[in-house]
Amino acid sequence: MGQPVLVAVLAAASVARIIGRLVVSVLRAGSGGGSRRSWKELRKGPEYLVTPLRIRATDGVLCEMEIHGHLPQSALEPSDHVQITVRRQKDPELAPRVERIVNLTTAQLLTPHPPNLWSHLGPALLAQAAIGLLVFGTVAACTLTT
Repeated sequence: MGQPVLVAVLAAASVARIIGRLVVSVLRAGSGGGSRRSWKELRKGPEYLVTPLRIRATDGVLCEMEIHGHLPQSALEPSDHVQITVRRQKDPELAPRVERIVNLTTAQLLTPHPPNLWSHLGPALLAQAAIGLLVFGTVAACTLTT
């Protein structure tokens, strides 16, 4: 994850968090804190969920594959007939990676969704960053016009 992007998002979110804590302290409606991830956790980037998948081919042979990312929990049932698109991984000892699953039983196209920067940071932190940018922009505009 790029450090400048992370610094900008965290700085803007900090402004919103400070304003939120001030409002909460004025209203005395709770502690104002929440579960906050550390800089080190955010800097690491998103964790990848790797799920092993065993499929029985039409000739009865079990094939092992890996799903990288998230799929809906109810997307696959053990008795479903599926058509799978796979890609070999760089390490030849690893199982092939699933790119796309077509569930022929339910007529669904399933694509694993690996985490990205925005899903890693989370909507709460991004909302705080947006509010912080608005407040910072408003204060800067008021300062420059006076």
